[in-house]
Amino acid sequence: MKTASIAPAVVTQDERPSKTQRKREMTALQDLGVALVGLNADQLARVDLPEKLREAIAAARRITDHEGRRRQLQYVGRLMRGVEAEPIEQALAAVTGDSRAAVELMHRCERWRDRLLEDDGALTELLSTYPDIDAQPLRATIRAARRELATGSAPRHARDLYRWLHATLRVSNT
Repeated sequence: MKTASIAPAVVTQDERPSKTQRKREMTALQDLGVALVGLNADQLARVDLPEKLREAIAAARRITDHEGRRRQLQYVGRLMRGVEAEPIEQALAAVTGDSRAAVELMHRCERWRDRLLEDDGALTELLSTYPDIDAQPLRATIRAARRELATGSAPRHARDLYRWLHATLRVSNT
């Protein structure tokens, strides 16, 4: 009777990541923590974080001593190792405006603003696309922005028009 010989499995490459790779990952997590510390309070509130990490970030924001802040940032990085970084990175990108959706929204608002300043028909199209818009204050802002454009003065109303478009289109897309 023949028995099958069981040969040991040959492992050609170590299953765990190299020390250099682990250091890179830890540094990336610490950099993500530094970016979270750099957010303002409103932006930080929109990012879903574990309570312990949120407290460590708040402490890092209060520390002004260079060495103490460095140690606290390292602690934040260590806490980041215990959480999943991908959702936090996505939330950070959305909050800071680095996401594709935020950039696309910005470009769409700029196009609408330019069209509204150049063409009267664009307002009709905007009102048909977004029927909940109050047209009267919008018309007044467009007229004021066109006057600014014609006189070459500072584009205060054009900026107001952009901000209004940004707030309105952001709400209507969600």
